[in-house]
Amino acid sequence: MLQSPLGAFGVAISVPWYCKSHPPTETPVTRQRAAGVFLSAAGGGKKGKKEERSMEMTGAQILVKGLLREGAEQVFGYAGATICPLADVLLATPQLGYTLVRNEQNAGHMASGYARVSGKAGVCIVTSGPGATNLVTGIATAYMDSIPMVAITANVTLPMLGKDSFQEVDIAGVTMPITKHGYIVKDVSILADTLRKAFHIAASGRPGPVLVDVTKDVTAALCEYTPKKPEPPEHGSRFTPEEVEAALRLLTTSKKPYIYVGGGAVLSGAAQQVREFAAKLDSPVCDSLMGKGAFDGHSPLYTGMIGMHGTKASNLGVSECDLLIALGARFSDRVVGNAKKFASNARILHIDIDAAEINKNMRADAALVGDLKEILDTLNESLPQCDHSEWTAHIRDLMEKYPLKYDESQLSCPYVIEELDRITGGDAIITTDVGQHQMWAAQYYHYTRPRTFISSGGLGTMGYGLGACIGAKMGRPDKICVNIAGDGCFRMNMNELATASRYNIPIIQIVINNHVLGMVRQWQTLFYDHRYSQTILADKVDFCKVAEGLGCMAIRVTKKEEVAPAINKAIASGSPVLIECIIPEDDKVFPMVSPGAAISEVFDADDLPPTPNS
Repeated sequence: MLQSPLGAFGVAISVPWYCKSHPPTETPVTRQRAAGVFLSAAGGGKKGKKEERSMEMTGAQILVKGLLREGAEQVFGYAGATICPLADVLLATPQLGYTLVRNEQNAGHMASGYARVSGKAGVCIVTSGPGATNLVTGIATAYMDSIPMVAITANVTLPMLGKDSFQEVDIAGVTMPITKHGYIVKDVSILADTLRKAFHIAASGRPGPVLVDVTKDVTAALCEYTPKKPEPPEHGSRFTPEEVEAALRLLTTSKKPYIYVGGGAVLSGAAQQVREFAAKLDSPVCDSLMGKGAFDGHSPLYTGMIGMHGTKASNLGVSECDLLIALGARFSDRVVGNAKKFASNARILHIDIDAAEINKNMRADAALVGDLKEILDTLNESLPQCDHSEWTAHIRDLMEKYPLKYDESQLSCPYVIEELDRITGGDAIITTDVGQHQMWAAQYYHYTRPRTFISSGGLGTMGYGLGACIGAKMGRPDKICVNIAGDGCFRMNMNELATASRYNIPIIQIVINNHVLGMVRQWQTLFYDHRYSQTILADKVDFCKVAEGLGCMAIRVTKKEEVAPAINKAIASGSPVLIECIIPEDDKVFPMVSPGAAISEVFDADDLPPTPNS
């Protein structure tokens, strides 16, 4: 246990590492006011507490009070002049853990990781101008993956808006395309209701980020605050009995069904319903990158990922099926490949909470719009037990004929992932950055539960994983949390190791170091005649020394036999650890589908002619 700042009554409060705030260097008057007026009633609506009476508060106090009432336990952010009133109140609020990041982008990534493992909206708080614009990539990443997030940004005072003031930026305008909604709060009297609406919108329907931009004078202004209960999220199912009947007709008449599971199955909490549905339909199951864990990776019905780096069994099976059932999936280009040739023998049943996704990328023969958990409960109730044993046996034959494989003669990322899977029993939370290592982590770790694979699927954000891993550990301190990164990705945000060491957050950072931008190099090898433009990372960076300089333990691995001891040592340490694994520069992710090709044209190394050494 670590020591927190002084509590409301000047008493030191002992809190876990994952709730620690920074100790104050001074005691401003506003903090004393916050302690005396605010924290004494900051129960956050916990069971057994009486409903608080109306009271006069500053805007900053209203914000923090609102966060507590919404169930927030952690926020991630960075200080600045315009955010000072809010930061001051946070200093006096040990109930709300505050993590100081090294770059605002990672406040968004940490909030995302926290949200994805906890199921609650992540919260990030940054200052105006470059603080807010640095957060944009974190917001966009959450938006593309439908992650609930409330991003609170400060802005200059109301009289200074529109005057090109120091560190002024129209962050609501900047983020309009990458948020579900955005608010600019210029009046303290609407602040409490605005924050309540922001959380409601972020979690309702298809989740996503909501921006709340607050001028500095609003955070300092006084206002009468009346506590209200949070607004529960709404899911707005729109399916009709007739549509259910149409779906059931497709399901019961199909001879070769295939289930395609997307991220919506995770977000909906529908994992149990998906598994029951697959068992009743007796259908093989594939998933997208975002759908990992919604279906048991050890199930005999599971065939692996679909798409550009999906298994041959999944890609060929979907190309042969007569009915494709998409569960909370959006038919992205990385899954579909050539849309004209995708599942060309199949009718499509598309189930999703977002009506805009229906018929957007693929034409559906039938669709059900609404919460996936609710819809599957309805279907499972009426769906008879099906027998597609001949079809599932055929798919198993494909899996046996085309297994995932890699060069076992040397240290490789797949070997590292398999050892990690074996040592953790598949029970760790795995975050990744973007590239070859991301695909290997999706292919070779067996995910058996939802919210255990955390990656940037939609935006493909390099540098995402470390922040997400820290946020995931804050949300699930009971779990082993491991980030898999390539050396290129790790370079982008490796300074967040200092955040991990500062709070002693025991994450494991594995760097797969091939000294190149591996995925881009793979494309350059296959499609650009070995012209390696700007993808060779030969420099003098020593990741182990960097990690040690940032306060973390570091282990370098160059041989297969060193992998397991390194992982075990990292787990046992109880502190943040970097494991650098040196692998060959030309390892490739297979299987693969060429861009724009049909997924039935999936190939692996055995299908390629010999190529000259690079």
